[in-house]
Amino acid sequence: MRMTTRLFAMGIFLFSQITLGILGNSSILFHYIFLILTGKHLMPKDLILKHLTFANCLSIISRGIPRAMSDCGLKDFLDDIACKLIVYICRVTRGLSLYAMCLLSCFQAITINPSNSRCLTLKHRANKYIGHCCSVSWFLHLFLNILTPTRVSGPGYNKNVTNMSYGYCSWVASGNVATALYMLLLCSSDVLCLTLMACSSVSMVSILYRHKRQVKHIHSAQHAPKVSPEDRATQTILILMCIFVLSYSFSSIVVIFTTYSKYPMIWGVSVLTFIEICFPIFCPFIIISSMNSSSSPFLPCFGKR
Repeated sequence: MRMTTRLFAMGIFLFSQITLGILGNSSILFHYIFLILTGKHLMPKDLILKHLTFANCLSIISRGIPRAMSDCGLKDFLDDIACKLIVYICRVTRGLSLYAMCLLSCFQAITINPSNSRCLTLKHRANKYIGHCCSVSWFLHLFLNILTPTRVSGPGYNKNVTNMSYGYCSWVASGNVATALYMLLLCSSDVLCLTLMACSSVSMVSILYRHKRQVKHIHSAQHAPKVSPEDRATQTILILMCIFVLSYSFSSIVVIFTTYSKYPMIWGVSVLTFIEICFPIFCPFIIISSMNSSSSPFLPCFGKR
């Protein structure tokens, strides 16, 4: 009885956070739709943020809503096909978020890098191909996770298999070589993106530090220097990356646990689900805080004017 009450409270809490996250991400999506309909040209960074925001919406819906419904006491509300689809979307959006953050950090590191002949060529190519990179990422992660549905079953289809229960779906545990190689492939792509994010972060911090030292020599103590738009954007991206890495770390724990564990931990899965969707929930508000709210009627009042 006590566990049921705790799960119900967790479900209500998840629903409140899900509502907050969907409102935030929807504001950004409608902002970009408004810009496109009014003939405005989206910058390369906006294209990445648009893809990231859409992935965040799908992530919140596919991860948070089924978990919250299960915590609130609903049973067997998904059939086998729906379970496969939901978990597939979860895995795809997880990879897309990582790829988008990697692309965003690398692009910003290239953008703020002091200009020379090599950097100018790289900046030109980045601006030209960034939209194609975003589109390719969807096809890439749809393909990489194509085997995920074969490892998932609905609650009514798991009587004769060893599995880890989500509460609404089950992940079939398997320790064969093929599964290990498949997980190694997914982990390799994740490690590559995280490595690029780390390198770009070090580069951005180094550039910001050098720029701050140069500005101190130019401006007097009486006139505090204003933060440039690029520096502000870089600081916002660094904050997003810190939140993402923390959330992604817990997400990785969930993936490893659900793949190899044979014991249910419904309460723990509920808590980790919230931690897992922390980034999609809070990401839009960090982005909005650095955007110009006067350029669109869809951004909340706490955006920059």
